[in-house]
Amino acid sequence: MNKLTKRSQDYSKWYNEVVVKSGLAEFSGIRGFMIIKPYGYSLWERMKKELDKILKNTGHQNVYFPLLIPKSIFSKEKEHTKIFSEGCAIVTHYRLKKNKKEEELVIDFKSKLQEELVIRPTSESIIWKTYKRWIQSYRDLPILFNQWGNALRWEMKTRLFLRTNEFLWQEGHTAHSTKKEAIEEVKKILNIYTDFSKNFMAIPVLQGIKPYMDKFSGSEITYCIEALMQDGKALQIGTSHFLGQNFSKAFNVQFTNYNGKKEYVWSTSWGISTRLIGGLIMSHSDDKGLILPPKIAPIQIIIIPIYKNEEKVVIINNMIEKIISILEKNKIRVKYDNRRTFTPGWKFHEYEMKGVPIRISIGADEIKNEKIEIFRRDTYEKMYISYMNLTNFIPQLLNDIQKNIYQKALDRTKKLILKLDNYDDFKNQINNLGGFIFSHWDGTKNTCKKIQEETEATIRCIPLYNTEKEKGKCIYSGNTSFQRVVFSKSY
Repeated sequence: MNKLTKRSQDYSKWYNEVVVKSGLAEFSGIRGFMIIKPYGYSLWERMKKELDKILKNTGHQNVYFPLLIPKSIFSKEKEHTKIFSEGCAIVTHYRLKKNKKEEELVIDFKSKLQEELVIRPTSESIIWKTYKRWIQSYRDLPILFNQWGNALRWEMKTRLFLRTNEFLWQEGHTAHSTKKEAIEEVKKILNIYTDFSKNFMAIPVLQGIKPYMDKFSGSEITYCIEALMQDGKALQIGTSHFLGQNFSKAFNVQFTNYNGKKEYVWSTSWGISTRLIGGLIMSHSDDKGLILPPKIAPIQIIIIPIYKNEEKVVIINNMIEKIISILEKNKIRVKYDNRRTFTPGWKFHEYEMKGVPIRISIGADEIKNEKIEIFRRDTYEKMYISYMNLTNFIPQLLNDIQKNIYQKALDRTKKLILKLDNYDDFKNQINNLGGFIFSHWDGTKNTCKKIQEETEATIRCIPLYNTEKEKGKCIYSGNTSFQRVVFSKSY
């Protein structure tokens, strides 16, 4: 296998190489669309399985709505339509035919649809059209639905996992009888995303609210979690939107309350996507490939046999069978790579590239000494232990690796969180090390535009945990400000 470009030389090139060489995904040949390969999809399945369990434990149910949305329905909520229509793909005809002269397939223009269909960029419109049929009374509420599926948004600039025209995701859509209940739901989901990011993906995040000009179109408030990548740029990990009554009014979804009066429904929507895989790569990986937190790794332990002649194969296999039995009883995801077409050295490199947390090597010497070699991907440490101690040792080692990966990301993030009040210092920090820059903002779109033009930095969020008003002067205009916001370059 070829070596990776170093992160310090070309971070973007390094990222793309990691994605491709680790076997996560590859370019499809269609601009903006990717092929998620088995290893990449198994990683997404791990994320999906854990998050799906959490959502179900908090009362949410999975549903599935159509991929195609009639244009008239999609256009109901005006603010929503204004933003998402710019990146929509539209189905206008339903059939192809063969061009007899050119011997190629062309659109059969006689098959024009009576109404054009939008390929969903998000599902609020089709879902609220349906909720109108389902909601009549307070007894029908709350509705706590979640959908696992795909979406399509035409992007100008694309990058594997981080920004593709088509992506996989989950999108929650809930309906409530009170504003208070809807806001509680939005915050609950934000905390679920935060805990999932920290405890499973080992990525520390910053909770916040998007400034008014960047909130989800059709929402009243957009809550978000932002993470800082190794190159000092921010990545939006997930969002949770308080939609107010915007969609219920657009689709005239009312319910009869406890007092027999009609009210519009309160609603939320929220989601995470395969962008999480991009965040995982950029948060933890190194110049040798992926580094995966054990809780989310498709393979937690890879076992590689080492032998010079066939006589040792049977003995080694017997030993490995016993080890696999021990590990699987502890519900550890283990793989035995006994392919004879590749050398042990080649396999070592392959699984380092794939970021498997632990490698176990077993040969004649290990059997003779009744010890096995264990290699940690996160620290490159080697150790030797008796296979009789695996039951206690391995689960603790996996836990230590998970904690170490998170702590390393947390320490890096903390170093790049700064309060700055001088614009020259701000520009120097943004253009060199990057980070989360807490600075005052005068609340105007024009200031944001000027800062972005000069530095490429944007307001990532208004931090939730820093709720105290702090009077100051805007980092750019010098005008009065009452709270710091978080600036960063972003993906």
